[in-house]
Amino acid sequence: MRILATLAAAVLIMAAPQAQAEDNGLVGLERIIAAWLDSPHGDYHSRSFTYWNADGAVPEACAVCHSETGFLDYLGSDGSEPGSVHRPGAINSPIGCASCHTAEAHALDAVTFPVGETIDGLGMNATCNVCHGGRQSGEAVSSRVDGLDLDAVDAELSFVNIHYGPAAAVTLGAEVTAGFQYEGRRYAGRFMHVPAAATCSDCHSPHSTGLSEAVVEGCVACHQDGADDLRAIRTQHTDFAGTGDRSGGIHSEIVALEAQLFDAIRLYAEEVAGTPIAYGGAFPYFFVDQDGSGAATGEALSRDNRYQAFTPRLLKAVYNYQVARKSPGGYVHNPRYMLQILHDSLADLAEAVEIDVSGISRP
Repeated sequence: MRILATLAAAVLIMAAPQAQAEDNGLVGLERIIAAWLDSPHGDYHSRSFTYWNADGAVPEACAVCHSETGFLDYLGSDGSEPGSVHRPGAINSPIGCASCHTAEAHALDAVTFPVGETIDGLGMNATCNVCHGGRQSGEAVSSRVDGLDLDAVDAELSFVNIHYGPAAAVTLGAEVTAGFQYEGRRYAGRFMHVPAAATCSDCHSPHSTGLSEAVVEGCVACHQDGADDLRAIRTQHTDFAGTGDRSGGIHSEIVALEAQLFDAIRLYAEEVAGTPIAYGGAFPYFFVDQDGSGAATGEALSRDNRYQAFTPRLLKAVYNYQVARKSPGGYVHNPRYMLQILHDSLADLAEAVEIDVSGISRP
C-alpha cells in the first residue's frame, strides 16, 4: 500500500504544471515527492532502474539497491528474513518512500560491508549505507593477488570494481577496507565530521539527495580560509600532490594525485605489462588503449577490448584509481583516506617504473 500511495502521489506531481513547481507552489507531501522525482532515487528512466527491463526482473544480487521491492525484501518488510534478498526485484521500481519510511528501515542500525565487517551503531545512516558501501573491498584485491609475482602478467586476473557511489565505505575508510591498503601502512578510519554534520541527512536532503544550501553555507562560514565553496576548503596545508600549488582546497590535491596515478598506471601498463591501457566510462572500465589517448570511447568500449594484461601491482593501482573516480565526494567524506590510497598506489608503481614521487607527501 505504501508503494501504491507513493506512485499515486507521484502521478499527481508529474501532472502538476511545471510553472507551479518553479513558483514554489508545492507544499507538504507534494513538495517532497517533487524533490524525490527530480532525484536519482526517483528517476524511473535512469539506467539504475531500467537496465534489466529486457529481462523482466532485477537479479537478486542487484535488487537491493536497484529495485524498491528488493530493498524491502532486504529489510524484511515483506515478511522475509532480513539481511538478504530472496527473489528478483521488480523493474522500473525506484527507491521511494517505502524504502526508508517503514518500521524495519527505522530500526536498522547495522550493515555488513563487502569486506565482511558488520558496522553497528549507524543509526540514521544505516539505510544509506546499505547501498553506498560498494560491492567490493581492498581485501577482494588482496585475495586475488596473494602469492603472485607482483610484476608478472596473469591471465586469471581481472578488474575488481568497487561499484558506484561508495560514499559510506569511503567515509568509514580503514574500518571496512574501502581501498586497497598496502602492507606496512596505516590508514585513516572513519572520518568524523562536526556534530551538526554527523549523518548523511545532515548534509544531503533525504528526498532530493542534493546538498543542503544551509549546510554548505555553514561549512564555508566555519572554515575561515577564504573558501567560497566546499571544494575550496582545506584544513591541512601540506602540498600532498607535490605540485607546488597549495592555493586550492583539499579537493584539488586529491584530483592532482588521481591524475598522476593514472599517468603512472599508463606508463606501467606499457613498460611492464606490455599492453597500453585506457580508461572508459563503462564496465569493465579498463580497456586496451587503441589510439594512445588513454581514453576508451566508441567501439573501444567493447568487452572484447577489455584489459586482460593485469599484474598484481597494476590491479592494486587500478582498483584504488577507480575508488577515487567513483568517489567524487571523497574530499568531504574522507579526504585523508583518499590521499593515502592514491599516494601509496603511486609510490608502489614507482618501485617498478621511473616515476618521480619525491615531491608528494602522505598525510
